[in-house]
Amino acid sequence: MYGSNSDETEDHFAMTNARQTLLGSLKVYGLPWPLFAGAFFIILFTAYKGALTTDMTGTIALCIAIGAIFDEIGERLPIWNSYIGGGIPMAFFGTALLKQFGVVPQKYLDSINGFISGDVGFLTFFIVFLITGSILSLDRRILLRSFAGYIPAILGGVVVSMLFGIGTASLFGISASDAAIRYVLPIMGGGNGGGAVPLSQIYEQVTRQPAANYYAFAIIILTIANVMCILAGALLDKLGERFPNLTGDKKTLMRNTDSDVSDAEEKVSVTIKDLGGALLIGVGAYVFGRMFSKIILPTIFGAAIHQFAYMILFVVLLSATGIIPANIRTAAKRIQSFMTNNCSIIVMVGMGVDFDLMELVSASSLQNVIVAFM
Repeated sequence: MYGSNSDETEDHFAMTNARQTLLGSLKVYGLPWPLFAGAFFIILFTAYKGALTTDMTGTIALCIAIGAIFDEIGERLPIWNSYIGGGIPMAFFGTALLKQFGVVPQKYLDSINGFISGDVGFLTFFIVFLITGSILSLDRRILLRSFAGYIPAILGGVVVSMLFGIGTASLFGISASDAAIRYVLPIMGGGNGGGAVPLSQIYEQVTRQPAANYYAFAIIILTIANVMCILAGALLDKLGERFPNLTGDKKTLMRNTDSDVSDAEEKVSVTIKDLGGALLIGVGAYVFGRMFSKIILPTIFGAAIHQFAYMILFVVLLSATGIIPANIRTAAKRIQSFMTNNCSIIVMVGMGVDFDLMELVSASSLQNVIVAFM
C-alpha cells in the first residue's frame, strides 16, 4: 500500500516536471513564451489606449504582435498546418478577420498600409532581398547548367497555363485579352508582391487607369488560385514523402551532382561587414532595375517593363559572371533567410489589412473558381 502511494507521487512529480519543461521550452517568435506574452500585452494595451505610435517602430511592433500569434496558431492547428500552409497564411487571413470585425483601430490600419505598400514600401524592400538571396545563393555552375532545363520548363508552364486559362474563360464569354490580363498574369506572377502589386503598377502606366482598379480584382483571383496551389503543394509534398523516388531530398539542387545548399553555406564564414555588402548589392540591383525601367529602357515593343524584371536579370548576370565573392553570396542568403523567417508575418499582416474577405467571398463564383483552377 505504501509502495503504491509512492509510485503515484513519483508519477505526479514526473508529469508536473514534464509540463514545466514543455512550457519552459515553448517559444513564440524566438522568445520564451513569458517574454513574448509580456511584450504582446504591452503592445496591445498601448494600442488599445491609442498611445502606440504610427511610425515605423510602432507599426512593426503591432504587426509582430498580431502576426506572431496567428503564426503560432497556424503552425499548431491540425489539417491547416499540413494542407493550408501553416502560420503564414493564418497571419494573412487572421488579420483580414480582425479588420473585417473592426478590432484594429483605423489609424493603425492606415499606418500598416502605409508601411507595407505605401510611401515606406517595406514590401518592396522585402521582395528585393528575396530576389537577391535566392539567386546569389545558387552555385554559379548550377545556375548556368540549370538554364537549359529550367528556362524552357518555366516558359512552357506559363504558355500552357495561359492556354488553359484563356480557353476556359472563353467558355464563360470572357475575352482572351481580359482572361490573360485579369486572370492569367496575376496568378502566374506568383502572389501579391510578385504578381498583383507590380502588375497593377504596370497596368496604371499603360492604361492611365488607377492601379487600384486592377489590383482589387487581381488580388481576389490570385488568392483563390493560391489557396488551390497551397493545397496542391501540400498534397505533392505528401506524395513525395510516400514515394521518395518521385522527388528530391530537399538539399540537393540538381540530381547527379554533389552540390548541397547547406554544405556550401557551412564552408563560408560571414562577417557583419559581409552582411552590409550584401545589403548594398541588393539595394544597388533594385536601383539598377529602377534606372532601366524609368530612364534607359522603360518599354520594349510598347510594353512597360517593371523594375523587378530588370533587377532579376541584373542579379542573374552578376551571379553567372562569378564576380560576387562567395562570402557576399552567402551573406545575401543569410539576409534572405532572416527576411523569410522573421519578416514574412509582418508582410502578411500588411496584406491582411489591405484585403477584404467579403470581396473574396463574393468573387468566389463558380466561373472564377473554374478559370483560376485551370
